[in-house]
Amino acid sequence: MSNTDFRLTPQRKIILEELMETDTHLTAAEVYEIVRARLPRISLGTVYRNLETLSQLGMIQKLEVGGTQKRFDGKTNIHYHVRCLSCGRVDDAPIEPQTALEEAIEGLTDYEIIGHRLEFVGLCLKCGKKPGGEARTRA
Repeated sequence: MSNTDFRLTPQRKIILEELMETDTHLTAAEVYEIVRARLPRISLGTVYRNLETLSQLGMIQKLEVGGTQKRFDGKTNIHYHVRCLSCGRVDDAPIEPQTALEEAIEGLTDYEIIGHRLEFVGLCLKCGKKPGGEARTRA
């Protein structure tokens, strides 16, 4: 689907609004539950399809992090994420993107580098306080 074929349907508009209003990175099921409060007749399949479409058009980010469920982010600017290894929570990492990484690898490979993604992993404050949740040693 090209941008010229795109229509901002009422369902897409509400999904986009809800993602833009949250600071968390929601799964499709979480988006569905939130959107259903405003559109009680919407189906989970409709939410999935619209999340994929909005992602393909660059209107939202689809995060496919560390083998967990896909999550969706209303912020499309380049930024990094941090993920809890215990509960799967994903937050924005509060550092600036490092463009020097792209420049460094471009000279070392035959790839044309068009961007990069970076995910930090650890334990969130809540999980780190659980029994057995003490910080793991680095490999």
